[in-house]
Amino acid sequence: MMWGSEDIGIDLGTASVLVFKKGKGIVLHEPSVVAIDKNSDKVIAVGEEARQMLGRTPGHIVAVRPLKDGVIADYDMTERMLTYFIKKVIGRKFFFKPRVVVCIPTGATDVEERAVRQATLSSGARQAFIIEEPLAAALGAGINISEATGNMVVDIGGGTSDIAVLSLGGIVCNTSLRIGGDKFDEAIIRYVRREFNLMIGDRTAEALKINIGTAYVTEKNRNRFMEIKGRDLVTGLPKTIKLSSEESWDALQEPVDAVIEGVKKVLEVTPPELAADIVNNGIVMTGGGSLLDGLDILLSRQTNLPVHLADDSISCVAKGTGKTLNELKVMARARNRLKGGPRRVL
Repeated sequence: MMWGSEDIGIDLGTASVLVFKKGKGIVLHEPSVVAIDKNSDKVIAVGEEARQMLGRTPGHIVAVRPLKDGVIADYDMTERMLTYFIKKVIGRKFFFKPRVVVCIPTGATDVEERAVRQATLSSGARQAFIIEEPLAAALGAGINISEATGNMVVDIGGGTSDIAVLSLGGIVCNTSLRIGGDKFDEAIIRYVRREFNLMIGDRTAEALKINIGTAYVTEKNRNRFMEIKGRDLVTGLPKTIKLSSEESWDALQEPVDAVIEGVKKVLEVTPPELAADIVNNGIVMTGGGSLLDGLDILLSRQTNLPVHLADDSISCVAKGTGKTLNELKVMARARNRLKGGPRRVL
């Protein structure tokens, strides 16, 4: 089956949507946010423009994130968002509906998978194909998953962390944790509220995570500081405090430890021959959450395995969907294997 030039791959993420267009690469990277007017039920903004409105809208305008923990939380908003992005990429008047490859977490249920497929079809796709995120991430990271060699991928997105051992084009063992960049942000918000009686927003927590957040404290990053602003819960007035990188490490310990434990559990059930391959090949980390400072060092020390951060790790899943546009047979084989049932850990 030949794919047309208008066919696209979509990394439908909790935090952001990336779209890969055949022959052009990644053509869209926007936050997964929709702003809607409650009075008229009209979509006011989608993507980056809508993200700017989070926490800042008047009563009749609501900015929502239609995906939660890697799956659809608001079907109608997801369909509207996908329609907007597909039209933006293909053009408002397209003669041939595109075929679309979309990623889902390995832990997604059949109902959640059907919801993604139906939302994609309702958004203007002629056909919707589903691929597991670790498979797409591995392809996007340049790993040859078709060989009889064990490769481990840890894909940390906004809503989920997908951990899988791959071989012969399929998933051998895996787990999907509802922990990702959003949970890192929530951990920072809780810590600041508990330790400083200060309420901060999601965007402030994300900025802190990106600028000074760390999973592994070293002499080099110990003394990094950042000023953050929020509302004092005692006085109710605006307030500014200074937070250190070491304090961010304290805040992030719980979700980071959960990801490390997930990796260990998958390694525990990995067949010995594939485990030997992973000792040689190491663990490949992809996704925006993998960019957390020191996370690769911590994972390497906890598992005694080499850990590699993929080039352009945020785009790996989207690039992987793009590769499947040319390799439908590989994708079909992967889906058939999946129906046979990979060895799930959790």
